[in-house]
Amino acid sequence: MTDEDARGTGIDTTVPHSARIWNYWLGGKDNYAVDRAAGDEFVKLMPDILTAARETRAFLARVVRHLAGECGIRQFLDVGTGLPTANNTHEVAQSVAPDANVVYVDNDPLVLAHARALLTSTPQGRTRYLDADMNEPQTVLRGAADVLDLTRPVAVLFFGVLGHVADTAHARNLVRELLAAMPSGSYLALSDGVPTEQATAAHDNYADSGAVPYNLRAPDELRSFFDGLEFVEPGFGPVPEWRPELGAAAEVPVIGGSTTVPDAPWGGVARKP
Repeated sequence: MTDEDARGTGIDTTVPHSARIWNYWLGGKDNYAVDRAAGDEFVKLMPDILTAARETRAFLARVVRHLAGECGIRQFLDVGTGLPTANNTHEVAQSVAPDANVVYVDNDPLVLAHARALLTSTPQGRTRYLDADMNEPQTVLRGAADVLDLTRPVAVLFFGVLGHVADTAHARNLVRELLAAMPSGSYLALSDGVPTEQATAAHDNYADSGAVPYNLRAPDELRSFFDGLEFVEPGFGPVPEWRPELGAAAEVPVIGGSTTVPDAPWGGVARKP
């Protein structure tokens, strides 16, 4: 993608953007030279980020497959979805349950420009893109209610996005406000990076590039987002360890050959009682 493609879209190609960098790391084409340069610099300081990006995507697929299959969930609210790549939430959910309904939430102009790629659905299910800010949970809920029945269980997903909210208490309240509107039997699924030495150095350098900083959180802080919920086994931990049997071996790459390497993202899934 070139800068010429972005003209008139409101897309800023002068500073790197996390969603476009993530797309670059996953082998996508929805990124610009500034994103590729920042992504390459990040890799120099944290080579495992390429594996971590794939691990996060594989984790999402395993989580959605489990929720749609074993748990019978038919409604998904994917907050901060980012750019479409392979194994998008609606594709995984509707491959298991064709009648699953999915609402994607993001407020990035490039995501909006590519929303049509997200709106391909099965005849039985519905897929909708909601242009909204996760910092406005009531706006998200109003928009989601056009597609989702909020009196029935919903899986709320936050994959690699809560670091965009600098204050942990505020981020926790955003998650709780969304979950409070969901009935018993709903689920929260969440994953994010943790502040290892390599990750901290890479994110500090990224912030110095002029991009919006991404705030890493310690595992205990991430785990606190699940307070009051009931964890699905095996609980909260490095994402490669979460039910790897639900994905093919090629879909679950492992950082450094071991699931205990501290640079792996952490995450979990929990049910609202």
